[in-house]
Amino acid sequence: MIPIPPAPDAAPPGRPELADAARNQVVKVTRPELARRAMLRRTRARLVIAAGGFGVLFGGVAFGLADAMVLDPAAPKRLQAMEQATRPAEHQPQRGVITDRNGEILAVSLPVTALYANPREIENPDAVARRLVTVLPQLDVERVTARLSGERQFSYIARSLTPREQQAVNSLGIPGLYFEQSERRAYPQGRSAAHLLGGVDVDGNGIAGVERRFDQRLRNNASEPLRLAIDVRVQLALRDAVQRAIAEFNGIGGAGILMDVQTGEVLGMVSLPDFDLSDPVRRDDLNVRREEAGYNPRFNRATVGVYEPGSTFKLLTAAAALDYGVVNIWSGFDASRPIRYGRFTINDFRGKNRWLALPEILAYSSNLASAHMAVAIGTQRHREFMVRMGMGSRLGIELPEAALPLIPRPQDWREINTMTIGFGHGISVTPLHVVTGVSALVNGGILRQPTLLARAPGEAAEGRRVVSERTSETMRRLMRLVVTAGSGRSADVPGYFVGGKTGTAQKTGPRGGYLENKRIAAFVGAFPMQAPRYAIYVMVDEPKPNARSHGYATAGWVAAPAAGMVIRSVAPILGMVPDTERLEEIQASISIPMQPARPAGTRAATPRTPAPAGQPAAPAATPVTTPAPAAAPARSAAVPPAPQREASLAPR
Repeated sequence: MIPIPPAPDAAPPGRPELADAARNQVVKVTRPELARRAMLRRTRARLVIAAGGFGVLFGGVAFGLADAMVLDPAAPKRLQAMEQATRPAEHQPQRGVITDRNGEILAVSLPVTALYANPREIENPDAVARRLVTVLPQLDVERVTARLSGERQFSYIARSLTPREQQAVNSLGIPGLYFEQSERRAYPQGRSAAHLLGGVDVDGNGIAGVERRFDQRLRNNASEPLRLAIDVRVQLALRDAVQRAIAEFNGIGGAGILMDVQTGEVLGMVSLPDFDLSDPVRRDDLNVRREEAGYNPRFNRATVGVYEPGSTFKLLTAAAALDYGVVNIWSGFDASRPIRYGRFTINDFRGKNRWLALPEILAYSSNLASAHMAVAIGTQRHREFMVRMGMGSRLGIELPEAALPLIPRPQDWREINTMTIGFGHGISVTPLHVVTGVSALVNGGILRQPTLLARAPGEAAEGRRVVSERTSETMRRLMRLVVTAGSGRSADVPGYFVGGKTGTAQKTGPRGGYLENKRIAAFVGAFPMQAPRYAIYVMVDEPKPNARSHGYATAGWVAAPAAGMVIRSVAPILGMVPDTERLEEIQASISIPMQPARPAGTRAATPRTPAPAGQPAAPAATPVTTPAPAAAPARSAAVPPAPQREASLAPR
């Protein structure tokens, strides 16, 4: 018989089986067992927390990988590094940008890398200098050696390095050489407006022109561009025309100015020869003797050069005579014989040798009649008028380089000064003075200071009245006559109704006196004369005759054609359309006859009595009006009068 196995809960053999009640009694657990069980529970809770943390961590990693590789794939780190290396760093300039009136950049600061050295860390300066020249051939070995020697701790070696040059220097592995981020002033327009901008030195400090005048403004407000009135297009056209005139007549230099007659804004100003603004200005270029200035490219003929204006000043004499009531358009003066004053003799160049009406005086550019007209104005009033027109003081243009005119002092201004200054001799002014004064004669009689800063549209330009509107209207007619029938015919441009005056004057020497066969040929004018908007001045210094000019080097042959070339080029640029459909109508409205008829009922002029030898001809007595009080005359060096003949015939 097979034995039956005991039940699992049966008592062991030999032990009596307990009753059910006995089995249900509580079993005692020892204290170590309780501690062991509590530890197991704590361990289990910690494992659960750790597992949850790792789950969250791996979940985040998984999400990040999914986002970087599936949802929004990221570029490889190498590509990111290359992109950052090629991306230009944002440069915060330390000096503001200069622009023209249309926003074209004239001057801007660009970031560059400079190379400097600590000479105390250079062991063999000569050897280091030779190694540097192998990668920077523009350097001089001796000069670099000197900079690397001594006890200094800082010395510039090169101010501007290209990235390739920087890498080449770095590859030399020379201790004691360092790089720093710097700036270099750049002038994108090249030589254009060089004298106006002026330039900076190697440290970025303005040393001339606008850069010097607005140095603090450009440094303290570098984020806002400095907007000038200059128009680059006008500047280039003006420079090209003056350069051609200089080349054609073999002159040593020239100048050109274009100005808004209503606002005083200078849209173009050229002085030739000019220079490259990328070359730092040397100190010895800033201080040159007067006789050397004409050959120095950094000499600004437009604002620093003072010249006798010649016949261009006859416009001022005529305006003063009209405004004072000394003459009318139908009256005139005798020009039949020379004026002898002591040892001086005043004469006309191919004069008409007769009495000339006022329009004829300007059209034929008579020195004799202009001298008589100035004497009729009176010595004191003549000087007061010149000072009132700004010819006795510096102009308020925003340039440090602005010369003071050379005008006789009140106590030295005698009758002979009045006579010679009446036709533009015995006084020296800058070209900017001449064009500023003529602007006042044509704009209605308001003299405004020239400015290089652009004005906002509609901004009122301050000024003061110097002649009446009636005088201004008459002067516009007379200036138009000079261009249509006088010495300025070559300046005329169909449809733009140019008016102006030529002027040829001999140059004075450094010790006084006039230089033989050395002259200034200039033209000053405005357009269009029915409603003047712009004034123009063109001058060539020491022009020489050529075959085309038939042996003449006067303003009618030299400066007037250049002025016409400028007007023909810049007028369309400035938005002016030639008015060719109403040529006859407009010309009739601004014309004046050579010998205007005397209105009925006016008194005839008193005949002029011939003056005895050695005395000026006495002008006729005519009614005059008292001018407004003039400003106090500026004190400057007196110019000895020396009347010279003046070539002022029109080219034929």
